Amino acid sequence: MSENGEWLVGGCVSSDPMRTDAVTLQPDACYLALQARDARFDGRFFIGVTSTGVYCRPVCKVRLPRRENCRFFGHAAQAESAGFRPCLRCRPELAPHSIVWSIQDASYILAHQAARLLDEPEAWGDEPASVEQLAAKLGVSDRHVRRIFEAQFGVSPVQYLQTRRLLTAKQLLADTDLPITQVALMSGYSSVRRFNAAFVGHYGLNPTRLRREGASRSPQGMAIRLGYRPPYDVAAMLGFFGQRAIAGVERVDVQTGTLARTLAIESGGHLHAGWLEATFDSERNQLVLRVSESLRPVLPLVIHRLRAALDLDADPDAINAVLHAGFPRGDGLRVPGSMSGYEIAVRAVLGQQITVAAARTLAQRMVDRFGVPIETPHPGLTRLFPEPAALAQAGGDALGQLGIVKQRQAAIVAIAQAVADKRLQLHGGADVQATIEALKQLPGIGDWTAQYIAMRALRWPDAFPAGDVALHKALGVRDGPSPARAAQEASQPWKPWRSYAVIRAWAAMAP
Repeated sequence: MSENGEWLVGGCVSSDPMRTDAVTLQPDACYLALQARDARFDGRFFIGVTSTGVYCRPVCKVRLPRRENCRFFGHAAQAESAGFRPCLRCRPELAPHSIVWSIQDASYILAHQAARLLDEPEAWGDEPASVEQLAAKLGVSDRHVRRIFEAQFGVSPVQYLQTRRLLTAKQLLADTDLPITQVALMSGYSSVRRFNAAFVGHYGLNPTRLRREGASRSPQGMAIRLGYRPPYDVAAMLGFFGQRAIAGVERVDVQTGTLARTLAIESGGHLHAGWLEATFDSERNQLVLRVSESLRPVLPLVIHRLRAALDLDADPDAINAVLHAGFPRGDGLRVPGSMSGYEIAVRAVLGQQITVAAARTLAQRMVDRFGVPIETPHPGLTRLFPEPAALAQAGGDALGQLGIVKQRQAAIVAIAQAVADKRLQLHGGADVQATIEALKQLPGIGDWTAQYIAMRALRWPDAFPAGDVALHKALGVRDGPSPARAAQEASQPWKPWRSYAVIRAWAAMAP
């Protein structure tokens, strides 16, 4: 590695040798990362060891394999397609996902958008994902999707999806005591027979052999580990959530690195309500998740939402390569997401043109008035955030009694109605630009609110609320003739990571 942090490969310097497409992955650079057990590259590539037939993460603690026995893959699906089975020690399913955003050619963008949709369970509702549905969502033919996907990732969309399902099942088998039938259905298989056949065919062992000792129920809930890439500023992330925490719904403890909250998820026509608790294990670069028994049927959705809420799949190297020069103290910062895009949208409206403390007060009143009580073993978790139907039916007088002005009353009711009617999708699989435009068509929703929702609910890394006053102050453009335009101009070098630039700018203004 050179002094400026770039990898030296065959005499050539590459600022991004770990790109996950098979064409540009540089094996010698990958082997150097493997030798160093460098957690920054966890999930960005996998190592297939020909002498054992196993594929591992670059942080695996087993004895370092010989260079000639190593094959490198940008995705777990590529390793499995080549005949390798997942390591039972480092467990590839724990690796953070590789989320790639690009402003390059159309095929590159389309292929990665296809992968993003396959990774987003909420993009498919209660129906299983298929290549035909994927093509329809992207507006192209299924033949074109297959062609560009295989050219980009080296595997077909079906193989990619199969690997995602099997790794999901592997984690549920290892970390929970869920029945095999439930694991099969939760992983996307229509029958236990098909699940068993796929598992044995890919991994060469029966699913029950992956059961781990201690993976049982307890009053504290099931413990599941989720990986992330360092650096990660845990205190900053928890501090952000702590400043905005609503009593009864959320509890944040920066000292112990713990975030807990209540949660309700609708799936299959049923509402599953319960609680979760997430504790950072910084030494292992992992998050330990515990969930209530009531959320067991939607556990994959809970895991997916938590990864998004805490931005566990971010790639710090790619982001810092663009932002470090402008924000050198923010290399460990992530974009706080949410466990519910609808909840973030409502809270974004409450926060329009007022302080964080004032917005929290209004949110607290709303929860106390419209939130449903819930029993949990955590004394501080007693209520659920109001469901869309409850706010959609709330009259202006009821919201006005909470201190919410008329313009925001209309915006909250409009958002709740659109979400309840499923006309508005607020998750990472939604079409970003179409959703932003749809939000701006609602009463009381301007560009700042739409961009803020895109940043936190849609997980769009290039969102930029150009009209934000605090951002103007941080960028030193507040006193100019057109602060929003000046902020837009200043932000151009930060593409496609402007959401992260916003978080860094806000952090720079904090006391």
